[in-house]
Amino acid sequence: MAEHATIARPYAEALFRVAQPAKLNAWAEILSEMAQVAAVPAFREIAGDPRFARAQLADVFLASLKASIDDEARNFVSMLVENGRLSLLPEIEQQFRELKNAFESTADAQIVSAFPMSDDQVRDLVVALEKKFGRKLNASVSVDASLIGGVRVTVGDEVLDSSVSARLEHMQTVLAA
Repeated sequence: MAEHATIARPYAEALFRVAQPAKLNAWAEILSEMAQVAAVPAFREIAGDPRFARAQLADVFLASLKASIDDEARNFVSMLVENGRLSLLPEIEQQFRELKNAFESTADAQIVSAFPMSDDQVRDLVVALEKKFGRKLNASVSVDASLIGGVRVTVGDEVLDSSVSARLEHMQTVLAA
């Protein structure tokens, strides 16, 4: 996996320099969609098929995207196809997002709740988390009933787990010691 990150880094950095600052959000959206398409198993199979010409692969990939693609994005996809790096798009997108977040002094936050949260609850939680982390957070919320209660928040490599299941695991560890 580290090899993929190393290979993807120059692509993400070059794209970040091209996009900065006016096109950062547009490129982030396009890359997100491209990464999703590139990660589809059926597309990975096509991309790995040597019977497919590179031009055909680029055309099929671009046709799979819903977003309108400009010449810059077409050239980017063509370059990735030509270099056999289309499969790296999820890693390129992740590294681009990290560069964008650092530039904007923001961070991605994954909030996992045991129960669905209202918009007001999410907003209040994000405000509290922004104070704790000292930067603006781009929150994504999901539900996982296995938490039993509470929330688990991941920001970068930090995890704040106030879920009931985490507390039960901690109690089990303490009692077993």
